[in-house]
Amino acid sequence: MKEPQPPVLGIILKGYPRISETFISNEILLLENLGFSIHLFSMRHPREAFCHESIKMIKAPVHYLPESLLKPLPKLLYYNLMLATNRPLIYAKALRLAIKRFLRTQKVATIKHLLQAGYLVQHLFPGSNIKHLHAHFAHSPTSVTMFASQLSGLPFSFTAHAKDIYTSDPRQLREKIEHARFVVTCTDYNREHLMRLSHRRITPVHRIYHGININLFSHNTINSNPSAPYQLLTVARITPKKGLPTVYRALQHLCDRGIPFRHTLIGDGDDREKILSLVKELGLNHVTRWLGTQPHHVVLEHYRSADLFVLGCEVAPNGDRDGIPNVFLESMAMGVPVVATNISAIPEVLKEEKTGLLVPPGQPKKMAIAMDRLLTEIGLRKRIISEARRRIIKEFDNKILIGDLAELYRKAGL
Repeated sequence: MKEPQPPVLGIILKGYPRISETFISNEILLLENLGFSIHLFSMRHPREAFCHESIKMIKAPVHYLPESLLKPLPKLLYYNLMLATNRPLIYAKALRLAIKRFLRTQKVATIKHLLQAGYLVQHLFPGSNIKHLHAHFAHSPTSVTMFASQLSGLPFSFTAHAKDIYTSDPRQLREKIEHARFVVTCTDYNREHLMRLSHRRITPVHRIYHGININLFSHNTINSNPSAPYQLLTVARITPKKGLPTVYRALQHLCDRGIPFRHTLIGDGDDREKILSLVKELGLNHVTRWLGTQPHHVVLEHYRSADLFVLGCEVAPNGDRDGIPNVFLESMAMGVPVVATNISAIPEVLKEEKTGLLVPPGQPKKMAIAMDRLLTEIGLRKRIISEARRRIIKEFDNKILIGDLAELYRKAGL
């Protein structure tokens, strides 16, 4: 007799693997280590030529959905027509929901998400023993997952992160919350927003911090009295919400004050040319460098040599904003003090003059003053480095936090 197949958690992702989403791959690996069987479904193929080492340790099979609508349309229609023929009432219900959502926003993506869900359910789900669906990010992955839930009868949940919350149509997001078994998000700030959005209805919204691998980010010997030229570090995607213009204008203030430093930016993004032009305009080319996207072991080496980490997060014009960037947790665990802005959930981890220094967004002069303080006020620096690391170990160890998420899945029958 065959052994019974364990229940499987189906996870729908925007893209896999993604170099900027180590928190998701870490979560998947930790769940597998706890004994969960997982099947991954990605809406996009990887865009980077390399991946983090943790990806190679994940055992879950991965299937990729057709990314566009036009070219794979015959294949999408074929499987959806099969599903509609086999389950006409169920498909009609999902189609009505899709039409309602399309009429709200006039976005063709809604139809694509329904067709992708039909492809999932008819072509990829059979024989998989999937018992629960979970999406990462509240926009398109959760749209596909919600339709797949409607078409398959499987319950679903989703994790809402940052941009996906604040740039989504509130009516569409509220509807997803109402249909979900539960919702997870990574900050108290996000949880309160989602609770207000859903009018605090029955769907539970859980705050579970991402956390980091404490063992991976080994503690530097505390450099309580760094010497000039100071080594400053920023790791970020080059997008408006990261506030990089504020960082570079703050660096210009440091130059004007005669403070010697070298600044390194690791990351890439749509605003690359704009930021590199600003660096040139401010006359900072001789004290700054841009390294683009780098693998994790390279980033770790830069943490080890850094005297200070700085990032100027702000609310972008389209409403996009960060939650708690993992780079803050990594820096704090490595013994690198952080200067950041006091927006969104950042104050949940960075407590003023306790675990870091905070300034208002878009205030480069104040940021420069805070940077100078953390480089030269030795008592403050030493106290913040020590307290920040204690905070990360106590509250942001992902091996501990994963237990809260695992319990939610166990209650869902996995």
